Amino acid sequence: MSEYKPLNWTPKAGIGYTVVRRTDGGMHFTFIDASPATLAHWREFSLAHLYDSDRLTTNLYDLRALDELPEAAVQFAVEVNSDPSVRNIRLAVVATSPNVKAALRKVSDLTTGGVEMALFTTMDEAEAWLSRPLTLRV
Repeated sequence: MSEYKPLNWTPKAGIGYTVVRRTDGGMHFTFIDASPATLAHWREFSLAHLYDSDRLTTNLYDLRALDELPEAAVQFAVEVNSDPSVRNIRLAVVATSPNVKAALRKVSDLTTGGVEMALFTTMDEAEAWLSRPLTLRV
C-alpha cells in the first residue's frame, strides 16, 4: 500500500466544510456553508495541497447542503482548477440545487487548467465515475 500525503487539515470554528482522506488517497470535502471565511480557508488549504501534488488522484466534493454558491466561490474554484497541478486530479462534485449546479457549470466553463471535472446529483454516480482507472493525461 502506498503512503499518502498527510492531509494537514483540522476542524476550525466557523469553517463550514470538512475534509477526510479517501481510501484511494484523494480527498472528500463536505460543505455545509459557503461563507467568506469558509471559502478563504478552503482556497488556502487547496492551493497548499496542490503545491507538491505528484500523483494521479480523485477528489469528491459534496455540496448537497448548499442552495447557492457566491461569485467568490466560483472565482476561487476557477483559480484552483486552473493551477497546473490539477492535471493530476479527477474531480467529482455532487450538488442538488439548481443554483449550485449553474455556478458549477460556470466554474467548468471558465477553468483553463487540466482538471477532469464532472457534476453529479448522487454520491453513487460520483463514486462510479471516480472509480474508473486513472490515466495520465497529456
